[in-house]
Amino acid sequence: MSKGCEGIAAEGADAGSESRRDVGVLAVIDSTDASKAGRAPVLEEDALVLALTRRFRTAIQDATVGDHTFSILKPANPDDLIREEDFVRDERLPYWADVWPSSIILAEKLLELRGGGQAALELGCGVGLSTLAATSAGFDVLATDYYEDALDVTRANVFRNLGTIARTRLVDWRHLPEDLGSFDLVFASDVLYENEYAQLFPVILERLLTPLGFGLIADPGRVAAPTFVEACAEHGLAIREKQTRSFEAGEIKQRIDIYEIGRA
Repeated sequence: MSKGCEGIAAEGADAGSESRRDVGVLAVIDSTDASKAGRAPVLEEDALVLALTRRFRTAIQDATVGDHTFSILKPANPDDLIREEDFVRDERLPYWADVWPSSIILAEKLLELRGGGQAALELGCGVGLSTLAATSAGFDVLATDYYEDALDVTRANVFRNLGTIARTRLVDWRHLPEDLGSFDLVFASDVLYENEYAQLFPVILERLLTPLGFGLIADPGRVAAPTFVEACAEHGLAIREKQTRSFEAGEIKQRIDIYEIGRA
């Protein structure tokens, strides 16, 4: 059973409360993608941590995953990030800014694997917990999300915890970049909350997985999960295994399903 996250250790943390490693290198990975998307120039990682604490109120949350404890820098209150214009445009809400039970269980599963430098992709990296776990397990991870802030927070958390530079890219699931490539592992957590996504993810897996690659989807029993299973079969994919793990943190108790998907 996963015991999940400890309470928030520091709220509204300022730069002085953060211990940061100065690795003396520039985060230039995927800077061309950032410029195409109209993003600001990529910051040096330790400067990025400082910039985030000035961009919005931040908190530190310790996430215990197996024998690991990751220190997660995140927005103190995701509601502060809600922008009416974003919601009107495409119903965007800042779900990325929380540490969700499914991401903790997925991280637990990822830490049980041996990456050996294999290429991995996270769809919807949020605050970066699962990317942290996959990187710790030895995968070469590309973290993607629909929100620029999520990419910056993920980069900051990988740097703060591992002292390395994360590869990130802004990606809309509905319009995958043609040059995204293929991956030995594609993973995501709590993404089956709408039928649209349940039908879309098998299409994504079919396109992005290498011939022997596999996907891992962690789901807390969302209503669209059966649709996802059916759609996998329609796209030449098979559910190799379905594990159910328990999550418990205070009053929160959930059962999380982990689907392992491969080519049929």
